[in-house]
Amino acid sequence: MQKVVRIAGDGIGVEITEAVSTILEQAEAHIQWIDAKAGLGAFEELGSPLPDETVAAIREHKVLLKGPLTTPVGTGFRSVNVALRQHFDLYANIRPARTLPSIDSPFKQVDMVIFRENTQGLYIGKEHWVNAEKTHAESVAVVTEQASERIIRAAFEYALTHDRQKVSLVHKANILKFTTGLFLEVGRRVAKDYNSIEFEDLIVDNMAMQMVMRPERFDVVVTTNLFGDILSDLASGLVGGLGVTGAANMGDEQAMFEAVHGSAPDIAGQGKANPMALLFSSLMLLEHIGQKNIANNISKAIYKTLVEKKVYCTPDIGGKGTTQTFTQAVIDNL
Repeated sequence: MQKVVRIAGDGIGVEITEAVSTILEQAEAHIQWIDAKAGLGAFEELGSPLPDETVAAIREHKVLLKGPLTTPVGTGFRSVNVALRQHFDLYANIRPARTLPSIDSPFKQVDMVIFRENTQGLYIGKEHWVNAEKTHAESVAVVTEQASERIIRAAFEYALTHDRQKVSLVHKANILKFTTGLFLEVGRRVAKDYNSIEFEDLIVDNMAMQMVMRPERFDVVVTTNLFGDILSDLASGLVGGLGVTGAANMGDEQAMFEAVHGSAPDIAGQGKANPMALLFSSLMLLEHIGQKNIANNISKAIYKTLVEKKVYCTPDIGGKGTTQTFTQAVIDNL
């Protein structure tokens, strides 16, 4: 029995976490949940959006399933999610995007996985005012050889172990010659260790264009932090939005699996929340802890439910159902 820390989160987090937990239980996943708190609810109850006991639980049990969080204003946290990634050095953000049955999208053959470097680049917010009048600001992008190599190698290892054929590295080395130039240089060197995997590199603006023209040509994609933040949301948009794509944040010791969409407090408690993003994240969790057969069984049940979506699925994906009807339909289809 694998112990997994579970943070339900804020807003719709409680509903979708309950739905996902119920499906995993009915699928006979071998998980013992360790409940913890973070986000706005934790701040209101315990005085911190990321309590020490939550950090300790994640450090001890190493695996976390996390619902969407709201970061309270004025607490010293820009983002609790970013704080978790930084605290546990979760350097690889992994975002699969795959065409799903009955989900409205102009693209029918998308099947890509984006690896985003999570700890460096412009996204770290290393910026300052140049003058006292605050009319001139500068931001620093940090890229190191070590961080570049571990994310690029993680992408190639994923391709190797998941029967993927190609790794596409995205950069802006034509202009940012030192930072993303270094990232590209490391990528070309690492690629030589994986002769069975095709390797290509694309400038980020060309990549964005290609993704909305021929997204089916991409397999595994690896890029820097800010580019990955943008392109992973674009990839989700190609297959139906943030509500239908899962995510993992992996480090050498800990791993966090999360819904990347917001906490949507305006629909909390109304049965309108679509649990699919967190559910797909939980399938990545199951594979991570060695329960891939159970993940495959749940995946088949999701696909069958989507075919019947008009009856069971939530309105955001074209159905007439609720969080509860979707959950029960997946269970019935197991």
